[in-house]
Amino acid sequence: MTGAEDQHDHWFEPVADHLGAAYLRYSFTKGTRQEVDHIVDALGLQPGSTVLDVGCGPGRHAHELARRGVVVHGVDVSGTFIELARRDAQPGATFERVDARTLARRPDLHRRFDAVICLCQGAFGLMTGDGGDEAVLEGMATTLRSGGLIALTAFNAYFAVRHFHGTEGSDGTPVNFDADRGISHERTDIRDEAGRTATVDLWTGCYTPRELRLLFASAGLRIRRLSSVEPGAYGDDPPSVDSPEYLVIAERP
Repeated sequence: MTGAEDQHDHWFEPVADHLGAAYLRYSFTKGTRQEVDHIVDALGLQPGSTVLDVGCGPGRHAHELARRGVVVHGVDVSGTFIELARRDAQPGATFERVDARTLARRPDLHRRFDAVICLCQGAFGLMTGDGGDEAVLEGMATTLRSGGLIALTAFNAYFAVRHFHGTEGSDGTPVNFDADRGISHERTDIRDEAGRTATVDLWTGCYTPRELRLLFASAGLRIRRLSSVEPGAYGDDPPSVDSPEYLVIAERP
């Protein structure tokens, strides 16, 4: 991916370019309605509530929120995903290509939203140890009104070590967890809508509950609840080592 990657702002963009709408065929995207059910309840969203969806991808959560009367603005670094999101946009949902690391430099978005969501490692977690995740979280905090809430998922570092490290990716190379940087790396095959295969590198930042609490405190956010979840099964279970993700619900005082 070296040639394509040089033309983009983020390593994930050529991955999204290849996947296109085929992204929505993956099993982890099939639980959108249940996830939104839980998020609406956890954030106290009502028709007319304003939400920023950071790392919105093709817009699956934003579309579902808009169907419920929520006014949602989705941002993603992938122009391909933004085009797909706009194509299927519901009334009340708008989309814009934005690198989430730059949110703090967008005064037009500051203190504009009742809530912010960042789910399924849409932006947070896709950085590579350059302070990007901190910038994403701090930027999200700037977009919240006082008393506003954030719902964010992060990949579970304990799960990565226990269940992924040393296993084989789809191309036969080992999945590696970098203990120093807290990043899981794998090479895997992805298919576009026509079934054409590309082998890509994927990096995912992984976190413990303690790290998440420290990051949120540093961004000026107060955690209300931290739960173990998996795609399509969001809930309030306490943190464990066997769930793939953590869901953080936090407030801007």
